[in-house]
Amino acid sequence: MLTENAKDGALSQPHSLARGLAVLYGSTFLAGMWSMIVPAVPLLTVEFGISPGVAAQIMTALAVGRFVGNPASGVVLDRFGTRAALLAGPALAACAAVVAAVVPRFEAMLVAVSVIGFGDNLWTFGREIAGVELARHDQRGRVLSGFHGVNNFGLSIGPLAGGALAQAIGFRAAFLAYAICAAVAVLLGFAGGEARAAARAPKSILHSSPAAAVRQWLGGLKALFHEIDPTLRVTYVVLVLATLTSFVHRVTMQSMLPLYATAYLALNPGEIGLLFSIMGIFVFAMIFPAGFIIDKVGRKWATVPSTGLPALVFLLIPFTTSFFQLAVLMSFMGIANGLSLGSIATSTYDVVPAAARGRLQAFRRFTAETGSVTAPLLGGFLADRFNPGVPFWTYAPLLIVSALLLAVGARETLRR
Repeated sequence: MLTENAKDGALSQPHSLARGLAVLYGSTFLAGMWSMIVPAVPLLTVEFGISPGVAAQIMTALAVGRFVGNPASGVVLDRFGTRAALLAGPALAACAAVVAAVVPRFEAMLVAVSVIGFGDNLWTFGREIAGVELARHDQRGRVLSGFHGVNNFGLSIGPLAGGALAQAIGFRAAFLAYAICAAVAVLLGFAGGEARAAARAPKSILHSSPAAAVRQWLGGLKALFHEIDPTLRVTYVVLVLATLTSFVHRVTMQSMLPLYATAYLALNPGEIGLLFSIMGIFVFAMIFPAGFIIDKVGRKWATVPSTGLPALVFLLIPFTTSFFQLAVLMSFMGIANGLSLGSIATSTYDVVPAAARGRLQAFRRFTAETGSVTAPLLGGFLADRFNPGVPFWTYAPLLIVSALLLAVGARETLRR
């Protein structure tokens, strides 16, 4: 999609830079609109006659699709370039969202949502790698923070729109609306210019079949790990763990907070959507402060509080008794998410070698997606066995450990 020059990913033509940014920001915003389905989760209990814990497995299905898609996404990026991902990812998501909107059984909806997750994963990788190719090293924090901030603005608008649609028309309308957003992103992908060939990837990856390339990726993780500078390998491991905990707290918020707010505070889908929109507004507001901190102060000044703050929020959520109290906590979550998304990604791109960006980033997300898969499963069990507030207390210690390891175990990767 984007043309590199010799200066660590800076673009050679100003018009290419402007076009690349416009395409990526537009696609990034639309990607966040999958969150329209979040406020509709409680409505599934009535439509399909299932428990709240089972309804929350919609988020598990999304995570399973992302998890399965990680190896394939890394190979596609290193073999075919960013444009292939920016076309195929949203196209898959759009088709699957239409299917999810019309199927009559919950099991079929779970399968369709898992395909949405697969497409979203490929879509995400395309945007991240394209963003790294746009920026010099000292600009990565601001560029990636901007992408993640715009994505979270979409994540904040999505629940508000999805909640209104679900309340007025039904939960299926939220899926159809997301399908339209993903289809528009496909058109943006066509407007993004020529694909970048991954000439730096090994020939065995470039010339093997996609299935063989995935098998090679899985079998060559040790060799890929040893391509990282020895002084930065522990940092990479800590960043993988930080991504895991980041995924855990996000999917727990998406799957458990609507259940908690419905069961204990009697909030409707529109009010639940507004809570997520409040969080997204704070994420969006953090774009410029987070980018400045990441690029000028230090990566760790963003990564450490981005995991420490969610731990505090998780400890406090089960004590809330009103919409206002939840709104305050969601504001803090927005600040934390604004700091984490750009900083963890930027730190990882500082660590991994350019020739293996796609595959090592795929491994980081592959590992982290295990949290997205298991967190709603365990959270749903705990919600049905006890109450929807228990999962928040269960996952808080994991966030605390992650913050401590980032503070004392990881190296600062910002080059002064």
